[in-house]
Amino acid sequence: MQEPRDRTARRTLADVAVLAGTSVPTVSKVLRGGTDVSLRTRRAVMAAVEEAGYVPRHGARLRESGAALIDFVLSDVHGSWVHEALGGVEGAATAADHDVVLTIARRDGAWVQRVLRHRSAGAVITLVDPTTAQLEVLHAAGKPFVLMDPMSRAPGYAASVGVSNWEGGRSAAEHLLRLGHRRFAAIGGGRTHLYSQARLDGFRSGVAAVPDGTVVAVDWADWRRHDARAAAAPILARPDRPTAMFACSDLMAIGIADAARELGLRVPEDLSIVGFDDLPEAGWATPPLTTVRQPISELGAAAVRMLLQEPNGSPTARRVELATSLVIRDSTAPPA
Repeated sequence: MQEPRDRTARRTLADVAVLAGTSVPTVSKVLRGGTDVSLRTRRAVMAAVEEAGYVPRHGARLRESGAALIDFVLSDVHGSWVHEALGGVEGAATAADHDVVLTIARRDGAWVQRVLRHRSAGAVITLVDPTTAQLEVLHAAGKPFVLMDPMSRAPGYAASVGVSNWEGGRSAAEHLLRLGHRRFAAIGGGRTHLYSQARLDGFRSGVAAVPDGTVVAVDWADWRRHDARAAAAPILARPDRPTAMFACSDLMAIGIADAARELGLRVPEDLSIVGFDDLPEAGWATPPLTTVRQPISELGAAAVRMLLQEPNGSPTARRVELATSLVIRDSTAPPA
């Protein structure tokens, strides 16, 4: 890489292009979130941006004027989890005199360009698994962001807020063990999702705390009720079927209950079930569902506060975790 021509002047795209060994249009394309750039070139531009200390002009203007918009990036707007998260994001944004823009992250990956065009104070990203390249574009463009319970391990410069998923899974196991259960099964969400893995790992750890505890089966249902019902049916038809099951979401726990009823099993007399989330559906279920509560609204509010906490709107990269808690209802009881 070459040196920029004037270290005392404000850095420009031309300076970044010289350092990266590429053209100004290519640098501009990378910083706008363009996808038709090789990974090698993209990384060279990112390194040049950092070395030159380049700040996009719109980023400087935002810091001077105080942008009054926050992007809330998510995969879709359906479901109770999203509604509760949005309530927390909107409440904290309103308290800070900001408005919220919903940005749907579709498979084409164009959400990054839309976020950069919005000229917002930053983005809260949830239910999306951004690629490293997408996060690098936001970072290099000076767009602050916070990941809400990221699906994959976040890079070192990324701030994130989540819940104590491992402890939540363990508390579910400990509750069922106290009731006298010793034979369990579990249904996870996404196989690669960090929070699903953490919940299952915590549950397994709790079961392993007693000598005669055993997890007879684990399956995955991609967070869907009907997939959980399909996954639970063969588990519950086993000769050594579990007397209790744990699901990594309330909707999947309700799917387990669907499978149990189809097999003539009663909840909780023949099968105890514990979910995760404490969505409104958990209280409406028949019987009402014992679940691990995650503070979803508080999670959204914490993400906004983290995003806006620094004077220049750039969060300090770190991880904040909110506590989970067990909510006991009628879907769990001692084994028959």
